Amino acid sequence: MQKRTQGSVGLTFGIAAYLIWGSFPLIIQLSKFASAFEIVVWRVVFGFLFAVLLVTVTRTWNQVFSLVRNPKKLGWVAVAALFIFINWEVYVIGVVTGNVIETSLGYFINPLVTVMFAVFLLGEKLRRLQWVALSIGFLAVVILTVDYGRPPWFAFILALSFATYSLAKNRVGGKIGALQSFTLESALVLPIALGQLAVVASLGPVMLFSGPVEAGVLVGFGILTAVPLILFGAAASRIPLSMIGFIQYLTPILQFSVGYFVLGEEMPLVRWIGFGLVWVSLVVLTTDALKKKRIVPIVEAL
Repeated sequence: MQKRTQGSVGLTFGIAAYLIWGSFPLIIQLSKFASAFEIVVWRVVFGFLFAVLLVTVTRTWNQVFSLVRNPKKLGWVAVAALFIFINWEVYVIGVVTGNVIETSLGYFINPLVTVMFAVFLLGEKLRRLQWVALSIGFLAVVILTVDYGRPPWFAFILALSFATYSLAKNRVGGKIGALQSFTLESALVLPIALGQLAVVASLGPVMLFSGPVEAGVLVGFGILTAVPLILFGAAASRIPLSMIGFIQYLTPILQFSVGYFVLGEEMPLVRWIGFGLVWVSLVVLTTDALKKKRIVPIVEAL
């Protein structure tokens, strides 16, 4: 019963995180008066300050310190921190440069990357349908590379970085609170963010200080981005990676919809074919998971 309750809570947290992430392209549009690099800086800074406030209010600093004293878990937190920083840097750059649809591709192919991780990192052997899914996915990438005139780098980096982040968060385990883990993650990348801020300031004005509206948008966005990461951390420590890979489709569906229907990004025929093949590969992968009952925990959680 307790395991079922944990799964239900984790599933709820995961869905909430992915729904919020799916809305971020619209929110980032409000922050385009600042450079992508400055947006990421304030995400780290104000996300960290917000997390510190929550940890202080909940009086759970002891959990943060216990994580610091555990070298193995601290190592995984450091890996998570580094790769989520890379993920956000690339994601924000993709959105502000008008590549929202391509960023959505990164999260669509993330389950395929997760399967590859299982093979190369965990030594698992692929089943026939998994090979089919990966083959279709590879063909889709070739077609999209031809269409874009370059490899879809935004998608590749986002998929690899977030899959690594998911793996690291799962290895941290459920004994560490999501909020406390996020607080430490933010603290670890804070020096990188401040160094990036120094570079931004050397190249031009810092938009946070240009007016109350700009400050409010950047501070609010920094705080808001902490929320789904905390929710995701709570989900990843309670439910298996297979379930995470299943519900994560929510984010790219919303991102793709925003890019195509709201922001009006182009989708030539060849690009539709490439994305269509990606979706077919995901259907094959999901069919295999259902056939092997690898997403039973979803049913149990409900």
